Amino acid sequence: MAMVNVNRKVTDQFYRYKMPKLIAKVEGKGNGIKTVIVNMADVAKALARPPAYPTKFFGCELGAQTQIDKKNDRYIVNGSHSGDKLQEILDTFIEKFVLCEECDNPETTFSVQPKKEKITSTCSACGHSSVIDMQHRIATFILKNPPVDDSATPQKLKKLQKEKGQQDNSGDSSPTEESGFNGWSDEPYCEKSVIEDWGDDTSEEAVQQRMRTLGEGIKGLTYNNDLDKSVQERFDIFFTFVKNKLVEGVDNLPDKEILAEAERLDLKDRAVLALAELLFNDKIINQIPKYRILFLRFMANNHKAQKHFMGAFEIIVGQSYPEVLMPKVAHVLKALYDNDLVDEEVIMDWASKISKKYVKKEVSTMIHAKAQPFIDWLQTADEESDEDNEEVEVVYTNRSEAAVLKDVAKVTHPVQEESDDDDLDIDDI
Repeated sequence: MAMVNVNRKVTDQFYRYKMPKLIAKVEGKGNGIKTVIVNMADVAKALARPPAYPTKFFGCELGAQTQIDKKNDRYIVNGSHSGDKLQEILDTFIEKFVLCEECDNPETTFSVQPKKEKITSTCSACGHSSVIDMQHRIATFILKNPPVDDSATPQKLKKLQKEKGQQDNSGDSSPTEESGFNGWSDEPYCEKSVIEDWGDDTSEEAVQQRMRTLGEGIKGLTYNNDLDKSVQERFDIFFTFVKNKLVEGVDNLPDKEILAEAERLDLKDRAVLALAELLFNDKIINQIPKYRILFLRFMANNHKAQKHFMGAFEIIVGQSYPEVLMPKVAHVLKALYDNDLVDEEVIMDWASKISKKYVKKEVSTMIHAKAQPFIDWLQTADEESDEDNEEVEVVYTNRSEAAVLKDVAKVTHPVQEESDDDDLDIDDI
């Protein structure tokens, strides 16, 4: 599950307050269409707020009705709404009802006083206390539905403060011995003035320095802002990454690093479009075996990536090098098939329809016409394999092989037995 910073204005990957990225699923049609927030319970848990609060906030901001089923953890907003749109609204909710006004820390608790119609937010980090804006409609909902376990009442706060004060007093005036000696401390003595600040440096230079010390696998686990960018922007980032690797050396491409970068950008299926453009030219038939391992990392058992690759194939053959490769379309497809890059099912599906998604319809039609001999060959090979696999009757016997062969010989070469009737008497002549 992808994680994002609770305060998305903070871009530091090491920001410790994380929450799951909102997942929205649209269900139904027409007037019954609705958006189910799949992981609302997990998001609310990360914010230390009841899931009903942000769900109701969505309804207030969008002017839509909401359905809250606490038993089944099902939270619904009527209408069709994208996950990105709801995530932006959630940012507003976090800013108004989660973050501390003083230090922007999300470690806050609610103190709800229905009789006074007052909601107070207290920060556990800096101790700042502020009153929530009561003009928003969600404030009325919170007053009518105060949190049970996720926040404190004034009585709880007073009790906690009292207990804390008693602990402090008991710690100062309860020596373990009559002399007042509390025992040796395991920690070395140092003056308070020389204690260093061990907090993480969140400056941009410090963040970049920490990122450089991380391995590739750990980098993939950290949150990156690139996932917030559009598909085209992420595709351009991947394209530049592979291009730089080619500049370093085309003969030793780091397959695993390239795959990790594609997964980091959530582009594993589309990445083959960039790879095909950068690695293949008019000598594609000879280049397919060379880069076979790299492409298999993306396309093995991945029909979606294989379909994208067929689009790249059309671009290379019909748009980039048509004069050289158009007559060799069948040979290129045969090379892709022999190297297990594209499954037969994907090729037959591609051949069944002409698309103008990657090249012009006229060009796609010409490519399909040139590919027809290979398609016919595939179909013929399937028919021959079906004929070879016809059922053959097999008879099992416990008799020895010699006995079976003897019976066969009797059938093929029957032995004529001599009879008394066939004997001739010389006197009868």
